[in-house]
Amino acid sequence: MSIAATASRRRAPLRLVDLELDLEVFAGPFDLLLTLVLREEVDLLEVDLADVVISYVDHLESRGELDLEAATEFLVLITALLELKSRLMLPGEELEELELDPGEAAAELLARLLDAHRYRSAAHHLGELLRAQSGFRFRSAPLPPELRRAALPIAEAVYEPERLAQAIGSLLVLPQEVDVRHIPVPKVSVAERLAHLRMLLRRGSFSFDEAVAGADRVTVAVTLFSLLELYKQGELTWAQEAPFADIQVQAAPGRLGERVA
Repeated sequence: MSIAATASRRRAPLRLVDLELDLEVFAGPFDLLLTLVLREEVDLLEVDLADVVISYVDHLESRGELDLEAATEFLVLITALLELKSRLMLPGEELEELELDPGEAAAELLARLLDAHRYRSAAHHLGELLRAQSGFRFRSAPLPPELRRAALPIAEAVYEPERLAQAIGSLLVLPQEVDVRHIPVPKVSVAERLAHLRMLLRRGSFSFDEAVAGADRVTVAVTLFSLLELYKQGELTWAQEAPFADIQVQAAPGRLGERVA
């Protein structure tokens, strides 16, 4: 299994470490280098991984701060690249004694990259949910000491009794009933319209207007659905000469005889 074949089967947008590299064989962002290595467009044996580590250390010094998440991510990726490069450098006869060949090592590297991307996306999604619900969280705290032993005569009402009564009384008022008279109630089932269409098919052909003559809008919709179901099962075909013209329905070749029999 080649690295390119493995990478072509598993694709995901990766933006892992914000690091610009300037190596002898490559110049550009670190995530692009990973992509090119997986596609075998850059030979990993020609990449000096020590220079990559030095570039990352310089990158941290220039920023003046350490991002633990990005640093951990970089260590995982550079370790996977070192493992893959070491396997590629071993001779063929010793390669059989290893648990993973270079192709499987590349697949493991790609799996780690995709897992890191999924975890970062999940963390970002959870962070957005946490920020969106920040105004609805409540802190559980005990009563202040001065209120724990407060005497009843010195207790003061926060709201007027009339306002409290109105709030409780509003909970006892029944809401208005929802008017559902505008919702049409189906008066015909799909099975009934299927039987109706199959009865018309015994004649060989008929028009759709004939099948829904005198029917309401719901029955017309159910009839159209039944017509599509019979077409799906291969029992009929239809033709329409022009848009909004009459739809002529015919029994599928070979099915008319079956119905008559």
